Amino acid sequence: MLDVQLAELLDGTPSGVGEALDLVTGFDDALAHGFARLGEERAAALTAMAGAMAATPLGERMGEAAGKLAAGSIADEHLTALAGGRAALFGAVHDALLARLDAALGRARASWEGPASPVPPVVAADNLLSGCRSWLHELAITGWRGVDHDLVSASGQAIEALSAEPGLRRPAVLLDGLAAELRASCPVQAADRLPVRRWADLWTRALLLSQAGGLPGGPEAAGTVSGRLLILGVDVHEHGTAVQIQVHGILEPSGGAPSRLVRTSVAAAKVDTIVGPALWRLLTGFPVLLGALAERRSLDVTDLPLLDSGDLVWHDDRARAGEPVDPFAAARVQLAGVLAPAVPPLDRHPVRIAEPVLVEGYKTATGDGSAVTLDLGGSTLAVDTDRLPACGPLTSAMVAASSACIGLVRWDGGRWTLQPLAVQATVKRKAVEAHNGDWALGPTDPKAAKAEARAGDAVAVLRERAGRLLRK
Repeated sequence: MLDVQLAELLDGTPSGVGEALDLVTGFDDALAHGFARLGEERAAALTAMAGAMAATPLGERMGEAAGKLAAGSIADEHLTALAGGRAALFGAVHDALLARLDAALGRARASWEGPASPVPPVVAADNLLSGCRSWLHELAITGWRGVDHDLVSASGQAIEALSAEPGLRRPAVLLDGLAAELRASCPVQAADRLPVRRWADLWTRALLLSQAGGLPGGPEAAGTVSGRLLILGVDVHEHGTAVQIQVHGILEPSGGAPSRLVRTSVAAAKVDTIVGPALWRLLTGFPVLLGALAERRSLDVTDLPLLDSGDLVWHDDRARAGEPVDPFAAARVQLAGVLAPAVPPLDRHPVRIAEPVLVEGYKTATGDGSAVTLDLGGSTLAVDTDRLPACGPLTSAMVAASSACIGLVRWDGGRWTLQPLAVQATVKRKAVEAHNGDWALGPTDPKAAKAEARAGDAVAVLRERAGRLLRK
């Protein structure tokens, strides 16, 4: 039974994970205070991280970088070496945790082969990327505690230049997101608590993506696939300026190849006033996908690009709605034998672990606020109710009343959690089922529908105003 398997997963962490995370914490603390004023303790933390990587190909460069920073010399190549070491440590932690999860679930995973041929770098002037690196360099020297509005504003020119080059949108969006979070926190020095690890994650990834000649043109397509897509659930990622839905499912390829876990995503820009069920109206350009979510149908897909990360590049015109499918039935029958995708090197970070599972036969317990835990026969698994989207019918109360759950197993903050995508529950003595995507074509709950009607169509109003401004 899966609950027994997950109980085994919760019994401790792999050897070395705690020590690796401690090394990263030391680096992040030094970055938070700025490399211009390390002090003996923080210089020792950098030296310790470099020492732990001594036997790796990065060891010599990291050792030199730690020594130079301790002496007050901060060059781009030193920061890049340390950022690479930090990413490698997290990659090792990710691999250990994911291997433990796969073993607990009995899940087979494809091995990472890399692109069949070298991926050509983005053709762009180096000064576009050097502007990005220059700003990240200033952040590292100053540290998060020294960030002010002037330093945040200095990123504007680099972000604008990167955004104008289609092949550099990836670092541009990342840089823009980091700048927005820093701007919202200014003056940072006055803040009681800082998201030190998150900002260090963003800084590290941005620095690695901005290396001259080292940025690939995008994820490599492993080819195209056709077959039947069985949707398990949808994860909604919402930001003040964007929304993305990431659909998790099982692909039954044409020709009888083994079923495999896949993801596909679509996204749209937004403003922070568009929230709740109105988010779905931003994605009306994908009617086939939204219809399958709302009506719980399978999808017949033809020649969809499949990336080496296991992600399908969605084309709505290459899909058509199939028969109604019960996601819980599909999970019971197929999840145990699917092939999971390999993870690209730069994506190997513990917080990116999000593996679909079906959990049944548990008991729930509620704590303070909306906290819910699952009792798996003596072991407890925390439910991440904070990730429940406001654009769907799933609530923490429904999760607390549930007896079966399709969700994503995640690892964050030093523990495993379950993020619900769909539940079967008993509410007021009636069996109910709720999925995050049930309102993809509009709210089906009368109260939610009335509330949205009273609020009006904010998306239509904003589009009309934007069109008026463009006409002028």
